[in-house]
Amino acid sequence: MKIKKGDKVKVIAGDDKGVVAEVVAALPRSNRVIVEGVNVVKKHEKPSNANPDGGIINKELPISVSNVKLVDDKKKKTAKKSAKKNVKGAKK
Repeated sequence: MKIKKGDKVKVIAGDDKGVVAEVVAALPRSNRVIVEGVNVVKKHEKPSNANPDGGIINKELPISVSNVKLVDDKKKKTAKKSAKKNVKGAKK
């Protein structure tokens, strides 16, 4: 998985298509990422010691890596992230 935590990505599929945001967490085992402000759901929580009031909270759920594309900060466009080759032709 080439997308890491802190990368800027653009959502290319789903309800939040077109949103450019930062990756909060990467989950490589399941090929998913959590993107800031994308795929937000409301979760009802019971009162507990950690949250004595309980109530409704907004939570970001992971989306598939195939639904996001890396954004190049310099060019402000989406780009493919590929392996660079050295002078001899071997991948770095």
